[in-house]
Amino acid sequence: MTQRTIKIGRRIIGESFETFIVAEMSANHLQDFDLAVKIIKAAKEAGADAVKLQTYTADTMTIESDKEYFRIKQGTLWDGKTLYQLYKEASTPWEWQPKLKEIAESEGLILFSTPFDKTAVDFLEEMDVPAYKVASFEITDIPLIEYIASKGKPVIISTGIATLGEIEEAVNACRKMGNDQIVLLKCTSAYPTPIEDANLRTIPNLAEIFGTLIGLSDHTMGISVPIAAVVLGAVMIEKHFTLDRSLGGPDAAFSLEPEEFAQMVKSIREVEKAMGNGAYELTVSQKKGRFFARSLFVVKDVKKGEKFTEENVRSIRPGYGLPPKYLRYVLGKRASKDVKAGTPLSWELIGE
Repeated sequence: MTQRTIKIGRRIIGESFETFIVAEMSANHLQDFDLAVKIIKAAKEAGADAVKLQTYTADTMTIESDKEYFRIKQGTLWDGKTLYQLYKEASTPWEWQPKLKEIAESEGLILFSTPFDKTAVDFLEEMDVPAYKVASFEITDIPLIEYIASKGKPVIISTGIATLGEIEEAVNACRKMGNDQIVLLKCTSAYPTPIEDANLRTIPNLAEIFGTLIGLSDHTMGISVPIAAVVLGAVMIEKHFTLDRSLGGPDAAFSLEPEEFAQMVKSIREVEKAMGNGAYELTVSQKKGRFFARSLFVVKDVKKGEKFTEENVRSIRPGYGLPPKYLRYVLGKRASKDVKAGTPLSWELIGE
């Protein structure tokens, strides 16, 4: 059975609720606490519902080694560096994170994080974060996912590098721990992601296969992909956020600036309204528009007892008379009273 809703902090996420929009700070703070605070406040101003951090150190991610195994050379923005160098540059100091959570909550934002090992989970539990994110490259770390899921909080899993079988293993790991509060985020782990690689048609398919809520963690350069994802059923959108791409940093190139993020939020909110509820009941504006529909009008004076014909009855605008589908029934019937031209035809004007 498809999961309908989950709760993260004060927000209910899922069917019939607003899309949950997350600003990913990542490394865009550039190791500057004041800049991190400015990012949180700008995210709030841009319309984000939440801010996400990453909780790791270079030493919890990898080892310091110059061996070829540890050097980045996959055609990424970070080629030439070792993994240790990248994570040392990109990490968010742990001592900041409780303070940043307080600041985010004072701004009305929800703050949560991505832990990359058990010590990070334990640290975030002390912070009492309301949810956990599993990064794309950790989706195959089943022991870590089980440990995260054991905390009983919503688990948000990016699928960026996973096969269908690996996604199934991650979902089953959560459910094994008695945790079905799962959001799968369609993700393509290319930084930035070519728009033709977004493959958004998998969003409804993932929902059907796994019965979870589905969202999008997006690394394309624009805002069209997350907007389209909402149309396809995404209930959560995660997008990297920076004050200014020109400041640089490991993730700056595929991050949105405040004005761009605000435009994305505005467009998503408009799309939500446009999606409607799927019902065919006429809206107020549609009912008003029926004035312009065609209907049957008497177009020439008709005396009592005179027959209605194609000469004195026509289907014209506006829509105050009988629907045009009754014209065949009306023709040949006699008027029950004198009728002036310009009168909408009604059943009471029709005799035998």
